[in-house]
Amino acid sequence: MSRLEIILTCCLLGSFAFNVFVFVYARAAITRLLFVSEELGDLQQMTNAFANHVKSVYELEMFYGDQTLQHLMEHAVSFNEYLGTFEEIYVLTEEENKNDTEEEVEIDERETEDQTPA
Repeated sequence: MSRLEIILTCCLLGSFAFNVFVFVYARAAITRLLFVSEELGDLQQMTNAFANHVKSVYELEMFYGDQTLQHLMEHAVSFNEYLGTFEEIYVLTEEENKNDTEEEVEIDERETEDQTPA
């Protein structure tokens, strides 16, 4: 082998190793991003439920006008609005989950149709 062939072979192997590393790293980063996206979506849903619950308790005749509950409700709503700024992140997985759910419903409908006697 000539010196040029050795240099080109080393460059090829180095490039291949670098590409494999970048692929593995990118895949791990995307996996972490999707996990965080799912968790943010769950946090948004829990905050919505909490804000609605506090609002329903505040509207009860026994607690109506209570300043502590009113401030808690305002805080929950403002926190929920702040989480809304991250919507573009957790929408990534909601669209994926929606597509998966629609596919599962279609499969269930087909199975039901297949099992129904004619």
